[in-house]
Amino acid sequence: MTDKNKVFVYPKEVSAFGFDWGRLSLTVAPEVNGATRFSGGVIDLPSGKGHTRHNHPGAEEIIFVISGNGEQMVEDDKGNPVIAKVGPGCTIYVPESRFHSTLNTGDGPMQLFVVYSPAGPELALRDLPDFRLLPPGGK
Repeated sequence: MTDKNKVFVYPKEVSAFGFDWGRLSLTVAPEVNGATRFSGGVIDLPSGKGHTRHNHPGAEEIIFVISGNGEQMVEDDKGNPVIAKVGPGCTIYVPESRFHSTLNTGDGPMQLFVVYSPAGPELALRDLPDFRLLPPGGK
């Protein structure tokens, strides 16, 4: 349920998108608090897991590494993969429609905060075969 006045949101308070590779808890989105220009949330990746190469047609993305270490791939403007090691404090900018992927290469969990602009491309994740909706606080 949308609560347009909900401005303080913890990931445990919202339902999450669960996958074999991890989970996404949307904390800012039209369906969470009425945000319309962007959406975002917290991604939790277990050690050795990550999301495969994909893109968000018509949308830009910001990825901020909260904790953990990994490898981030973002294609350049010619479609060539550029891979970098990333860790806490790193901000990754994914230009509109560019393919990208993230892999947790550390021994522990990796946590990211992601922002999509405009809002909505994350909803396509519901169509993935391993998608499951997890209740607030659920695993």
